[in-house]
Amino acid sequence: MTTVLVTGGGGFIGRWVVKALLDEGRRVVVLDDFSNGSLENLAELDDARLDVVEGSIDDESALDSIFAGGVDLCVHLAARVNVQHSIDDPVGTYRPDVVGTLLTLERSRVAGAPFLFMSSCMVYAPALDAPLDEDDPVRPASPYAASKLAGEQLTIAYGLAYDHPVTVVRPFNTYGPFQRADGEGGVVAIFCGRALAGETIDVFGEGSQTRDLLYVADCADFVLRAAVSESARGELLNAGTGRDIEIRELAALVAAGRVEWRTTRHPHPQAEIRRLVCDPTKAERLLGWRARTSLEDGIAATGAWLAARRAAVR
Repeated sequence: MTTVLVTGGGGFIGRWVVKALLDEGRRVVVLDDFSNGSLENLAELDDARLDVVEGSIDDESALDSIFAGGVDLCVHLAARVNVQHSIDDPVGTYRPDVVGTLLTLERSRVAGAPFLFMSSCMVYAPALDAPLDEDDPVRPASPYAASKLAGEQLTIAYGLAYDHPVTVVRPFNTYGPFQRADGEGGVVAIFCGRALAGETIDVFGEGSQTRDLLYVADCADFVLRAAVSESARGELLNAGTGRDIEIRELAALVAAGRVEWRTTRHPHPQAEIRRLVCDPTKAERLLGWRARTSLEDGIAATGAWLAARRAAVR
C-alpha cells in the first residue's frame, strides 16, 4: 500500500487532500503543527490508514521518524499562510516555509519519494490584460509570497540537481467547507460567516480587486492528479477556473440582500494584487483537469457547512 506524507494535512486544503487519498485506498501520514489547521478537520476521517503526527516541518526529529517508517510520496502543503502575519513577522514565516521545505525535500530525495510543492498565485506580478499562465513574471509583494517563491526554486533545483521527481503547483484562491471564517480564513468563508451572523461584510479597499475562486474539492482533485502524474514531473502548474470576480461583487453575491456590505481600509495595501485570474490551460492539457464547481454552488456549499457548524456548537 502506498504511503503518502501530507504536510499541513490538518489545514483547510490539506484535509480535503487527505480525504481524497484515503478514498483512493492509500495510507496517509499527516505532519502538522496545527498553527493554521486543527485536529477537528480530520476528526471525521476515522481510518486505520491515517496517522497524525503533531510537529513542525522544520522539526528534523519528527521528519526523520516519519521517513524511517517509509514514505512513497510527499505532498507538501504546510506553510504559514497569513500575509499580514508574514509582514509583521517575516522570520517566523521564513523558517517553516523555506527551511522546513528544504528539510522535507532532502528527506524525500533520500527516500526516493516524489515531491509536490504547493505554492501560491500570490507570487505573480500584477497583470491586468490577460489571465496568468505559468510563464508570466513573478514579483512577490509579501514575505509570505517570497517564501513560496523560494520553496518553488528549491523544489525545481532538486529536480534538476538530483533528477528527483518534483512538481510545483500554484492554486488560485481556494475556498469551501472547512475553511476558517475568522481573520485567518479566506474571503469567501469570511463573507459567508459574517452574512450568517447578520453582520456587515467588510470589503478591503475599493473592492475592485478581482480573484479567481477555486472550490476546494476541485483543488484537491488537481493536487492529487499533479502529485501522481508522470506528465507533471518537473512541471509548474496553475489551477483555477479561468474566471475572476470583483471582491465587491462577491460581497453583494454573498450578502444576497440579507446583510449590508461596505468598503473599509485595507490592512496591507502594499501586498494587494489588483487582478488575479488563472489560465488553467496547461493543467487541462497535462492532467486532463478542469474546475467543475460553479461559484454559486461553491458559495452555497460553504454557507451550508458554516451554518451546520454554528448549529452544532449551540
